[in-house]
Amino acid sequence: MTHIDPTADQFAAFKDLPRDVPIEMLNLVRFNDLANYPGDHDLARDGLTGAQAYGLYGKETGPILQKVGGSIVWRGGFETVLIGPGDEAWHAVFIARYPTAGAFLAMVTDPDYRRAVVHRQAAVKTSRLIRCTPADQGASFG
Repeated sequence: MTHIDPTADQFAAFKDLPRDVPIEMLNLVRFNDLANYPGDHDLARDGLTGAQAYGLYGKETGPILQKVGGSIVWRGGFETVLIGPGDEAWHAVFIARYPTAGAFLAMVTDPDYRRAVVHRQAAVKTSRLIRCTPADQGASFG
């Protein structure tokens, strides 16, 4: 099963949570070998890789992320799974921070974002997007 966009139930559950609190979104993304644009899209026959299409998504949505007060606070390169399904490998791993959940909703409903998301949909084979509450860092796991 692929996970590219939220289901209606997932999006409703997200919107039911408080919107006036800061959030951090853990992003785990695996790309298609070749981008899978709709047949009528200008880039459908250009042979872009999923990574290239995701790069276009980032380029076009970066200003929107900044406009709503969001930022990428951590990015890393996937190496291996130590605990968990061994078949889950990720091409992009990062955490995006938003000043409020409402800011995230403003971003994903922005008309420019809605036009740019076609690149993400073409690029992604599967993904995980996990809403987290920011917490104080500490010296222990608990």
